[in-house]
Amino acid sequence: MEINIQEFSHLVSAIRTVHETLTAQAGRAVNISLTLRNWLIGAYIAEYELHGADRADYGDKLFTELADRLSRLGVSNCSRRQLYRYLRFYRVYPDIVGTLSPQLRKKLPYTLPSPSGARDGKVRTPSPQLSISPEKLIQNLSYSHIELLVDLDDDLKRAFYEIECIRGNWSVRELKRQIASLYYERSGLSKDKEKLAEMIRSGAEQAEPKLAIRDPYVFEFLGLKPVEVIKSN
Repeated sequence: MEINIQEFSHLVSAIRTVHETLTAQAGRAVNISLTLRNWLIGAYIAEYELHGADRADYGDKLFTELADRLSRLGVSNCSRRQLYRYLRFYRVYPDIVGTLSPQLRKKLPYTLPSPSGARDGKVRTPSPQLSISPEKLIQNLSYSHIELLVDLDDDLKRAFYEIECIRGNWSVRELKRQIASLYYERSGLSKDKEKLAEMIRSGAEQAEPKLAIRDPYVFEFLGLKPVEVIKSN
């Protein structure tokens, strides 16, 4: 019995499509969980700093001892440096509280600010045209993207890269490259912003689901290690 080439091609195409679709969904779900975990860790630390009885004495010691204890308990990606980053992540993006499921909301410290809360006592003030909803942010960007954005001190600059990164589906490497190339500053000085934007988009490296899944943060979050393929002679 001979295989019908056309029907067989349809079968291969259908299997490939469902594989790629569900792989993308799985990668997105893991990245969202990782992002929310890190935000919540920052929230817990902020709550402890605000109400800890010994807050006047511990200083940086809190992060050192917390990192050591979490490491011994096998909690991934919780070095002293990362804990600082999670705290800053929480303070830069307080509105992420509005994306939490009812189950996660139950785990919140009771004194957390509302979704319109402030960061370090200052409300974020990017223009409405540069505003990205927290839902869109965590749905479209991995935590590795967000970590690069959190490092930016200027709210308008951060909002600019949020929009461009999502619009262009940039990879983490591309976002890092564009920040380093001062794209925001060049755009502000450019007389033809649309032409510059088109040039950037045409040459930008786009993110792929399989690359997101291979993110080192994701591997550690899931307690996995990359498998080295041993070639036999």
